[in-house]
Amino acid sequence: MGVLAYVRAARPKQWSKNLLVFAALLFTANFSNPAVVRSTLVAFAAMCLLSSGTYVINDILDRERDREHPRRRLRPIASGQVPVGAAWAMGVILLASGLALGATINRAALGLLLAYLVFQAAYNSGMKRVPVLDVFAIAFGFILRAVLGAAAVGVAISSWLLMCTGALALMLGFGKRRHEFILQGEERGRSRESLDGYSLKVLDELVVMASVGAAMTYAIYVIESPTGHRFPGLVLTSLFVFYAVSRYVYAVFRHDEGGEPETLLFRDPHILWSIVGFVIAAVLAIKGLHIPMLEAPR
Repeated sequence: MGVLAYVRAARPKQWSKNLLVFAALLFTANFSNPAVVRSTLVAFAAMCLLSSGTYVINDILDRERDREHPRRRLRPIASGQVPVGAAWAMGVILLASGLALGATINRAALGLLLAYLVFQAAYNSGMKRVPVLDVFAIAFGFILRAVLGAAAVGVAISSWLLMCTGALALMLGFGKRRHEFILQGEERGRSRESLDGYSLKVLDELVVMASVGAAMTYAIYVIESPTGHRFPGLVLTSLFVFYAVSRYVYAVFRHDEGGEPETLLFRDPHILWSIVGFVIAAVLAIKGLHIPMLEAPR
């Protein structure tokens, strides 16, 4: 139980968020370059270490509030399974290891990892207490992950893809706040201050707004971006994105899900297979799938 508690404190399930690091590699189709693939894998590992370190430190700082939450009170640090002193050592080691690994990629990657760390400190210092700003701050962390992947590959990233990434993160973030708002009832502010500033109606509308934004910005990306022009077949991936987003919205409003997006990802087979279909369609498009009616006449 002791070792497992430390593993749980690192929240490995949250590493699914760091898969965004692979977006640049996927859309540049640079799989045959071992150096580029290695850099992306190292960037992913560095972000996993760094994000786990921030989760550990965040759980140390929030342990009293977490004890007021029906689920977070079971976290290893809040429940006392991992002593605070050991948790501090663990957090520092994870952060140092992540930065050291990022430094082996390039300066841009190291700078982005440092920016992520600074932003997480700002989030924990006050942003997380302000309604709407708390979720936008989380979304910025997702954008940094996507940019880190581009820095590892050494390419620029489309502004439309960044907007889509941010909108998806907002959708997940507001969905999580909605779940917490309902789950905790009138005691919601004791575990998360920002929840007192929301209402269920506002959260419903924010989830819908973000989901529409995510779907539309991705559609624009695969049609209008340089990558979309180069690989017209990428438009087929939008079907999987639209379906996955729709399934998430369905789960949020039909079953009040959304509290743990990373768990919903693996628990809902529709979303999981949408991701698999998305990757297959993207690879086929990049490898030469042609759709005549989408290609410009010569």
